[in-house]
Amino acid sequence: MTKRFGAVSIASSLGIAFSALIIVPLHSSGHSQSADLALCDRVAADPTDPDKPADVKGVRDVAPSDVATAIKFCKAASTRSRRALYQLGRAYAANQQLPEAISVYRKATDKGSTSAMVELGVILATGSGVAKDRVQAEKLFERAMQAGNPRGAVNLVALALTDGGGAASDPVKARALLARAAEANSAEAQYQLGMMTAEGIGGPKDDVAARALFEQAAAQGHAGALERMGAFARSGRGGPKDSDAAKAYYEKAAALGNEEARAALKRAECPYAIRDKRGNFVTNLCF
Repeated sequence: MTKRFGAVSIASSLGIAFSALIIVPLHSSGHSQSADLALCDRVAADPTDPDKPADVKGVRDVAPSDVATAIKFCKAASTRSRRALYQLGRAYAANQQLPEAISVYRKATDKGSTSAMVELGVILATGSGVAKDRVQAEKLFERAMQAGNPRGAVNLVALALTDGGGAASDPVKARALLARAAEANSAEAQYQLGMMTAEGIGGPKDDVAARALFEQAAAQGHAGALERMGAFARSGRGGPKDSDAAKAYYEKAAALGNEEARAALKRAECPYAIRDKRGNFVTNLCF
């Protein structure tokens, strides 16, 4: 598997006092269920989960300080909500309770949660806490993709590009899968497909098409795509050369933590390299 392609990892804050939020009539099971789910969503919803309502922001990782709260309220809500069941799995995974997470992900998968399919597929593909099962992982990613979850396609690409030892095995298939996910507006798929298109992997090299894909992903705030747009705009690759636009893209990518963008900004500020008599780099001269 190349550095740019990888299965979505299972991640490990909201310091909110919940006591005032859970005062509900004891006789109202419906209201209690709603409160449990709301609190579960607040601390454990996955921003990429297709089951997540639009008005729920979600968190990238379940914060350590919120794990106990997430487990408590997601468990209570999970009897009626597959979203809560999946989020309970996220809470267990964040708490390093992998057997419990796997069990819950399996139950959520049975109920049709595509996000649970992806996470369970990642566990099986990597052999994290279970016997590695590439075939079953591929089936889970395929199910998720067919149900409309672009993460299923992105992870299928990760499998298609590896033979277990890190070597590319089927880049043509990978590119086709990414194209399907990119059409579903997956920023990660657009970025990965852009990389393959820019480098001519799995199909023709096309800088114009690659730039368009990077632009789509950059518009969604994808750090890698923002960095690539900076590079393409700086050099005029695949479209107009625009130093001001390049700097703006680099700054946005750097703000999101992209180290390549930070290095590019530094080079722009300090374009002259100072070397010793042997030609070894010493420092950059800034102006």
